[in-house]
Amino acid sequence: MNEDGRYRDELRSVIGMFVNAIPLRCQLDPQWFLHKLVKNVQEITTNTMKYSYFPLQRILNQHPHTSKPAFLDRSFEFVQYSPQDLHKDVIICDSHLTGMPISIKISEDDTMSKFDFILSIQHDFDMNQLSCTINASLDLFNRETVKQISQRFHFTLNRLSTSIIDNQINKPIYELSLILSDEQYLMQSLNNTQVSFSSASTCIHHEFVYQVMKHPQKLAVELDEQSLSYWELLYYVQVLSSILLNEYHVLPGEVVCQCMERSLSMIIGILSIEIVGGVYCPLSAENPEQRLQNLVEQTQ
Repeated sequence: MNEDGRYRDELRSVIGMFVNAIPLRCQLDPQWFLHKLVKNVQEITTNTMKYSYFPLQRILNQHPHTSKPAFLDRSFEFVQYSPQDLHKDVIICDSHLTGMPISIKISEDDTMSKFDFILSIQHDFDMNQLSCTINASLDLFNRETVKQISQRFHFTLNRLSTSIIDNQINKPIYELSLILSDEQYLMQSLNNTQVSFSSASTCIHHEFVYQVMKHPQKLAVELDEQSLSYWELLYYVQVLSSILLNEYHVLPGEVVCQCMERSLSMIIGILSIEIVGGVYCPLSAENPEQRLQNLVEQTQ
C-alpha cells in the first residue's frame, strides 16, 4: 500500500515526494464473516501505519538475493479528496499558491507504472462517492481479462451492499458468489442435460437398443483415444449381461456394485446391469478397501 510519507506534522507543509510503499500481509480465513474480514484488514493497516516511516528499500536490503519480491507486483491505493479543495489557496511560509484547473489526456497504453497490477480507489468527499481504477500490465494481462476482473469486483461489491441491506451479511466469505450473470447462464446451459424421450417410462437400456437399431455404425461412446460404435457397444454389453445372468445369477431388482476407473468398461458395465434388471451402484476406486467393503455390506 502506498502511503504519503508525511508521518510528522512539520512534513505536511513541505513540497516534495514522500510517498513510501508499505508491504501488508493479509491472510484470509474463508470461514470469516465480512465484518471479521474488514476488522482484520483494519487492524493490519493500523498496526502497519506505525512503521510507515521505515523506507521500503531498507526492507528489501534484508533480502539482497531476491531480485524482485512478489508483493511488489501488486499495489492498492486509496485517495480521499474534495474538488473544492483543488481551488483553494495554499500558503506555505512566504509563498502563496493558487490552484489552477488543468486537464491532461493520457492514453491508456501510455500509463506507466512499476507495478503489474494496481487497484486505485478515489473517495470524493463532496459527492460521497467511490470510484475505482484498475491499471494492469499489458505484458501479463489482456484487456478482456482486466475487464472480467473489474466486472467481478463490481459484482462482489454490489452483492455485499445488497446483503447488508437485506441483513444477510452473516455468512462466511467463501459462500459469496463471484459468478457473473452470463457465467450463470452458461453453467445452466451446460448442466441442462435433460433429454426428451418418446415415453416417460422408457428405460435407459431400451433407449440404447433403439439407438443401436437406428444408428448401428454411429459413434456411441468416446474416451481419450478409444471409441465404440453403437453396434460394438451392444456386443460387449450382451457378453457381460450373459455372464451376469449365467455365472452370477443376478436377479431383477438385485443391487450390483461396480468399482472401476473412468473408462469404456464402466459404460459397458452400467448398461449390462440395466439390461439384466439389476440396480446399478457405483463405487469409487479411490476409496480404501475397508470403506468399499462397508458400502457393499450396506447394499445387502
